[in-house]
Order: sequence, then structure tokens, then C-alpha cells
Amino acid sequence: MARWEPNARLRLVRAALDLFTQQGYDATTVAQIAERAGLTKTTFFRHFPNKREVLSAGQEIHSQLFADGIAGAPDSATPLEAIAAALDAVTASFTAEQREFGPQLEAVIAANSELQERALFKRASYAAAMTGALRKRGVPDPAAGLAADFGIRAFDRAFGRWIEASSQQTFTELAREELQALRIAAATLG
Repeated sequence: MARWEPNARLRLVRAALDLFTQQGYDATTVAQIAERAGLTKTTFFRHFPNKREVLSAGQEIHSQLFADGIAGAPDSATPLEAIAAALDAVTASFTAEQREFGPQLEAVIAANSELQERALFKRASYAAAMTGALRKRGVPDPAAGLAADFGIRAFDRAFGRWIEASSQQTFTELAREELQALRIAAATLG
């Protein structure tokens, strides 16, 4: 095996997804993931602390993009307008390859309670990043937390629509639509 090869992190994610799909999460080992990716276990552990974390690749980057999007929103932006800016920043970072393996990722997570728990933790970290960024803009609680919750819900719903084979819209367009739908739904609550 080569000492260094490009795209090791993405190759590990793809290998893990394939193996989790074929033989299940519990039956898959780190050694098998590394071997499938054409890498060593040592390389695996340079990128991830364990096999559970391999499907959360990019979480730190996405959290930062959410926060940066909010920070970069115009000073006059409402909390939900700042959330829209955060959604724009994050969704623009997603690639066609991520869209391609999205359905497989969703299926693997849905089939394993440990991965479902990890996905909830990831969502919570995104919400915390957005809530913190909104607070820095002077948005008080509970408005900051509620706006962040809208952002996460819009992100998740848009991702589900984006990975559908029939979807013709961009992830960003879908996220904006979902955020608007949540705004309208909240207005009907009274």
C-alpha cells in the first residue's frame, strides 16, 4: 500500500458505507474498512477514532460553516434570515458524490441504533453552533435556540429531498424552501 494517497478520508467513508450495507455495521471491522479503501488501519485511525465516527466525517467543518454563515449575514438580518445564510453556506459545500451516496448513508443509519444516536449528536452539535452564533449577534434565548432548531429541521428535510433521484433542485434551493415552509407552519400555531 502506498504511504500516502489522496482522498483517504473520503475513500474510508465510501468503504465503510459499502461494508455496512453489505454485512451490517456490527459485523464490520476497522481493518476491513481500511482494507476495502486500500489503506492501513493506522491511516484509518489518523482520520477517525473509531468506526462509528466515519459516517460523521465533516461534522466540524459543517458546524463551522453554519456559524460562519450566521456571522456573515447582514447586521439587519432577522434570526431566520441569518439561519438562511447558514443553510446557504453549508449546503453549497455538499458535492455530487455526497448526493450519490446519501440514500445509502440514510439506510445504514436507519438500520443501526448506535448510528442513529450518533446522528442525533451531530444534529445537536449543528444546533449548538447556530445557537451560539445567533447569541453572538445578540439574539436572546429562547429565540436563538428556536431559530437554530428551524435551521436543523430545514437542513434535514432538504437533505432527504435532495438525495432523491427525481430531485432537480439544488440542496440550497431545497433548504430555503424548507425553511420557508417552517416559517409558514409556525405562523399557523397561533
